[in-house]
Amino acid sequence: MERPRTRYAKAGDIHIAYQVFGDGPIDLLWAQGWATHIEYAWESPDYARFLTKISRFARVIFFDKRGVGMSDRDVGYPTLEERSQDINAVLDAVGTDRAAIFGMSEGGAISCVFSATYPERVSHLILFGCRARYRWAPDYPHGLKPDEVQASIEYFSNYAGGHFLGIDGAPSIADDPAAQRWLDTYFRYAASPRALRNLAEMNYDIDVRSVLSSIRAPTLVLHRENENWCDLANAKYLAEHIPGAKLRVLPGEDHIAWYGDQDRLVSEIRAFVTGDTVSTPTERTLLTLVFLDLVDSTEHLARMGDERWRSVLEQLDHTVRRHVSAYGGTTVKHTGDGYLLSFRGPTSALECALTLRRDVAGLGLQSRTGVHTGECEIRGQDLSGATVHVAARLMHEAAPDEILTSQTVKDLTLGSEREFHRLEPRKLRGIPGKWTPFALTD
Repeated sequence: MERPRTRYAKAGDIHIAYQVFGDGPIDLLWAQGWATHIEYAWESPDYARFLTKISRFARVIFFDKRGVGMSDRDVGYPTLEERSQDINAVLDAVGTDRAAIFGMSEGGAISCVFSATYPERVSHLILFGCRARYRWAPDYPHGLKPDEVQASIEYFSNYAGGHFLGIDGAPSIADDPAAQRWLDTYFRYAASPRALRNLAEMNYDIDVRSVLSSIRAPTLVLHRENENWCDLANAKYLAEHIPGAKLRVLPGEDHIAWYGDQDRLVSEIRAFVTGDTVSTPTERTLLTLVFLDLVDSTEHLARMGDERWRSVLEQLDHTVRRHVSAYGGTTVKHTGDGYLLSFRGPTSALECALTLRRDVAGLGLQSRTGVHTGECEIRGQDLSGATVHVAARLMHEAAPDEILTSQTVKDLTLGSEREFHRLEPRKLRGIPGKWTPFALTD
């Protein structure tokens, strides 16, 4: 494969070097760990093979984070949030809205922060040889003790001396002098001695445990069973604390991804990103849905004009959100003159629907409302499933200022003070069988 050209993205005032190669159907951003150099990477036959294999099923986005490699070096002590902005800048420069994010070692922590902050930009998250926290703590026994941290910082600082230290990170090349020479040179090209030490010190302050529960992308945690730099317990912690994450333990000892059994690692990544293109895990839960729509909104717009109608809709939006919040609900969708609202129980949903009907009338408008309780599929911030369709059809069946519910809602609120008027059974478009709507009375 022809070596890709290095280009630059801007993250604020910082220049971030990146390359793009491959023509697969999915974009995959590779966030490396510690010190990197995207141009010298291609001088390693092992690394070049690794990148080429990934490029056969993905368009690979390859970059040096701020402070190392071909990117701006004099950047101080960037936070994890600032380092995650490098990913954002590169994705913008490439022109992709969403990508699979593949993070190794420290790059995994950066990827976690990015995935939690920009869920809409992450189709999949792959973590390899990663930690949620580097230092030992009473509630994180997998971290390194203070003396281990200091010894490790000194260990990394010695890379500048021309001594091969990669044996712990890549034991599979212990008998390969050419690979050892390349790895030594790679880290010397990537950063100066002081920068290497600063990177190590910054990395040992990493703690991303607080963001793990906010990650919504399908996540695959990969870890080699016997590697020395990062104990398997760290991978297990990530898999247990990221919603829906899968853990795959691979044979081998190498912490550095492109050494050891490349084929097994790449095949796991390929199966994950090409076999699952859903942006978020699907969950199912019981919810009460309220569909509310304004009556004759087009006629109101023609009569009032754009500016006045916009003002009315802004008042309506404020009213809806205030009441939904007060009754413990969620605004799932807003289409200008219509809303899909969700509630954990039918009683609060009905109380909110009645309050909204009253306040919509106070704006000189009429509304139609449909209410149904059932199991819903939750995909990120969206809902799907038959329950959504039934609630929508009940809304369409409602007369102006009418709230129609299903029998399920009526039965679940048995014993409340609310009264219902039974209507004739009917077909709801696109819904099997006949349904009996009930009109909610004040």
